[in-house]
Order: sequence, then C-alpha cells, then structure tokens
Amino acid sequence: MESERPTVLLVDDEPFNLDYLAQELEELDLEVLTASDGQEALELIADSSPDMIFLDIMMPRLDGFGVLERLKATPDWRDIPVVIISAASDMDNITRGIELGAEDFLPKPFNPVILQARLKAGLEKKRLRDIAQRYLQSLERELEIGREIQADFLPAEIPQPTGWQIEAIFQAAREVAGDFYDVFWITENQLAFILGDVTDKGVGAALYMALIRTLLRAGVLINDGQGYAAQERLCKAVQLVNHYICTIHDSKMYATLFFGTLDTSSGELNYVNAGHDPPYLMERGQIIDQLNPTGPAAGILDEATFTMESRTLAPGACLVLYSDGVTDALNMDGEMLTQERWRGMLEGIEARGAAGVAVLRTQIFDFIGEAAQYDDISLLKLQREGE
Repeated sequence: MESERPTVLLVDDEPFNLDYLAQELEELDLEVLTASDGQEALELIADSSPDMIFLDIMMPRLDGFGVLERLKATPDWRDIPVVIISAASDMDNITRGIELGAEDFLPKPFNPVILQARLKAGLEKKRLRDIAQRYLQSLERELEIGREIQADFLPAEIPQPTGWQIEAIFQAAREVAGDFYDVFWITENQLAFILGDVTDKGVGAALYMALIRTLLRAGVLINDGQGYAAQERLCKAVQLVNHYICTIHDSKMYATLFFGTLDTSSGELNYVNAGHDPPYLMERGQIIDQLNPTGPAAGILDEATFTMESRTLAPGACLVLYSDGVTDALNMDGEMLTQERWRGMLEGIEARGAAGVAVLRTQIFDFIGEAAQYDDISLLKLQREGE
C-alpha cells in the first residue's frame, strides 16, 4: 500500500558499514533490514520483498554479483532498485554491477548527501514502477474482461443442420479482435452465416466488431416475417450497417464481410459479399468457383449499393470463408502464406478427405511457426454431405 513505510535492505560484510548506514537512515520513515552476506540477503528478500537494496560487492558465501544475478532472474524481484556499495576507484566491479542490473553505486567512504540522493532516487523509481505495474495489471484485467465479452458475441454452439457439417476457427492476434463470425437460424430451413473483418486490430476493432455483428443479426431477423424476400433481407441488413457507420460514427474504420443465407434442404445459397476476400466453392477436392464481392466494404460510402448473388451447393460440395489473416500470415522468414498456398492447402485436404477445419488450422500455424501472429485468423466451412 502507498501508506506503508518503505523497506530498505543494507547488505555488507563489514559491521561498521552496516552500523553507519543504519544510523544515517534511522531518522527517516523507513524500515531498515541488514544482512552480512549475499545468502542472508536473499533470504531476507524472499521474506520481506524490500523496496530498495544497498549491496556490497565483495562478501563471503555469495558476493554481490551473485545476488544481482538472482534478483534479475526472479520476476518478483527484478524491479527492486539496487545501489552497489563500492570504492569509487573500483570501476571494474562498478561497471560489472551496472551491467548486471544495478541502478547506481554508492562510493566509499560514505557521503551522507550522496546516500540521501541515491535513496530518494531509488525509492522514487520503485514507487513509479509499482504504479506502472498496478496499471498494467488493471489493463490486463480489462482486456481479459473484453476478451470474455467478445467471446459471448461468437456463437457458443454452431447449428448443425441434418446433412451438413459447419465448423469454424477463430484465433485473435491480440487479446481482442476485429474478426467475427456468426451462424444462426432465420426460419426452419433457412440458416444465416456471416464472416467479417473490421479494419485494424485491438480494442477499437473489437468494439466495431460487436456493433456490426449485432446490427447484421438484428437487421435480418427483424426483417423476417415482414414480407421481404431473401435478397431484400440480406441487402437491407448490409445497407443498415453501411449507413449506420457512415452517418453515425466519425471514424475511419470499416468492415469487409460476407453475409449469406443457406436453404439447408435444397442447398441454395444467397449472399452479399461486401468487399471481403472471395470464399471458395469446392467440389470433389477442387475449387470450382470463388464468390467475388457484390459491393464495397461497409462503412466507406453511404451511397454504396450492395447486390445479392446465388449459388447452389450440390451434395458433397463445401464453401470455405476466411479472413485475410489467413492469406496474409507471415512466417519467420517474412514470407506470406498467399492465396496460392491457401488454395493448395484447401485442395490438398479435400483430396485426402481430411475435411475438418482442424487440419487447416494445423497447416496455417505450421506455416507461421514461431513467428508472431500478424493478424486475426478466422475460417468458416460449410460442408454438404453426399458424394
């Protein structure tokens, strides 16, 4: 707590030095601990977690260098400021101590003014580090809450109509993401599905993701039962999102999205592709079509128009939707996965009958390897059973 007295640990094998330093600090509002060697110092650090340490270098059992190495290797201790106690002429040891992570040094013989300056600077650094650490912990918790809330916007269970297999992959590049997908029933045989990608990443994109996903779902469900045809329902929902973003929010963010409805009895697919990477339609292990954009990304031009197109998924066919985080994925060599490699992966697993998206996920992340994930990765696969 901020109100607690700071704890200072003095470490020196010379009793005279310990007594002198303790006397100089006794009138200050501090708790002072002393240790005569490095091993005793580590035990006190483990028990008391001091706010600052004055550390002699040459000591029995464990010298100051050994203490510094242990401090900096221990996450809970590495931010404790350490001031080396050493003769001003002993620059080799001072330099090595600074390289090992000491903040400064206190020259022998001790000067009270310098001692006070080192003490004040060290405690202030510790105070500021503690504040920063608490702030970071608070941010991490807020981001975790955001991740949990965002997860609630994704379907807890994907509907599995008779004769169909629907699977998804969602892997955020950060704690929260701009990618999203949704699958839900409109009527008994009409299934709606969405895969979208908000520009940028992080918290701002996640907020827009939640907004756009909600508007799309509400738009198509509210229109249901009002006499609108499938074409009107899809287009009106996308137009609603586009108009809302363009007129209500003064932001440069926009979203690409693929919004479709599927008649699970006939296999008829109606869709609007608002600037999204074209999904692939596959039959017998081969890509037979790609569903190109039927309008621009949502949120750029209020005057934009969106049209609907249709396809039919025959028995055995599948539709694969994905975000550009897949094709733009980078490996350790800076190579991009690319559309060409992605098409090869899709046709490869279909040819082997490995239809599950888990195989695709493994191949994507095998390509990325140890590289940091560059962008959110989303994938939605609708497979119709049959030959």
